[in-house]
Formats: sequence, structure tokens, C-alpha cells
Amino acid sequence: MRKFLLILTVFATLTSCDKLDELTKFDLDYTTQVTIPSTAGIDLPFEIFTPDVETNSESEFEVNDTRKDLIEEIKLTKLELEITSPDDSDFSFLESLKVYISAEDLDEIMIASKDEVEETVGDVLDVDVIDVDLKDYIKKDKFNLRLETVTDEAMSTDHEIDVNSTFFVDAKILGL
Repeated sequence: MRKFLLILTVFATLTSCDKLDELTKFDLDYTTQVTIPSTAGIDLPFEIFTPDVETNSESEFEVNDTRKDLIEEIKLTKLELEITSPDDSDFSFLESLKVYISAEDLDEIMIASKDEVEETVGDVLDVDVIDVDLKDYIKKDKFNLRLETVTDEAMSTDHEIDVNSTFFVDAKILGL
């Protein structure tokens, strides 16, 4: 009977720790815009920089009952590009894409890529994310994204694109 109670106590403790741990896991969503100019060359790589993305990390962490010093890990889980203009356009003009992140006093690193964009892709492109810890970048006040693209068609108009990103945050429970 003692063994049963001991096993039950251990199981209950582990289960409650897992539930508490889930309370400190949340997503941060950011959206920024870029323009791919109509003058972009074919089969030549060119770079597009996003404006600074304000992280508001202090307030985001506070809303989720944590602080910067308690963050264990932040990973990019989704990166999606969506054409907002022109209305009738799609991403078939893209051949490939690489996305890099940078922040003050940190080296630029690649966080996502798409080696081959399908001709039938449509106006939303899901980019393959790279499994890397980005907590140092997201804990900063702002970060920048750089898109390195190669096109395989001429474009007669500028393309306005929303860059939607989702970061998964795992934090400690008030230092526990």
C-alpha cells in the first residue's frame, strides 16, 4: 500500500509540474512589410530589408507572467509571406528565398529558407524555418529581417508583401 501511495504521489507531482510548465509556453506574432521592386533582375540574388520590428518583449513577457531573465528558449515556428499588392499576383516569380535575422550587437543568422518555389504556389508562401534558438534576438527592443531572393520571371510592378512570423517562447515559472 505504501508503494502505491508513493507512486501516486510521484505521478501527481510530475503531472502538476507539466501543467505548470505549459503555462509558461506561448507564441509571439510579428508582422512587417517589404516591397519587391519591379526592377529586380532575373536569376540574380537581391536583398530586401524589413523595417525594424519592435519586439515589445518586456510587455509581451509581462502579459504572459514572465520576464526576460526567465526565458529559456525562443524559436521561430512559422514564417509566412503574403502578397498584399497587386491583388492578382502570386509567388511564382520567386525561384528561391533565404531569410536572415539581425539585432543590435548580434551576428546575422539565417532563420528560414525555400530552395525551390513551386509555380503553383499562390499568393501565400510558407517558408521552411530553421531550428535555432533566437531568444537573444527577440529579447532585444527590435530586430531586422533580411530577405535574399532570386526571381525567375520579370516583374512589371512592385509587389507588397506581409512577412508574418510566429515565435514559440518557453520560460521558467518565476525562477522555478
